[in-house]
Amino acid sequence: MFEFDQYLGFLAFLTILTIGFWLMIFLLTFVIPYWIGGSLIERIKEMRAAKKAKQSNS
Repeated sequence: MFEFDQYLGFLAFLTILTIGFWLMIFLLTFVIPYWIGGSLIERIKEMRAAKKAKQSNS
């Protein structure tokens, strides 16, 4: 059976594994879509500004 230090190591492993799992879920469902959405919005704003600048110069 497990000795006490092996039990603590196993609990530490499970804790780190669980934290990593939930961090990946958080990143994949919130942070990455937020990052991609924000960059797309900024790109659209830049394209609209470039189009307005081109029309005002013509």
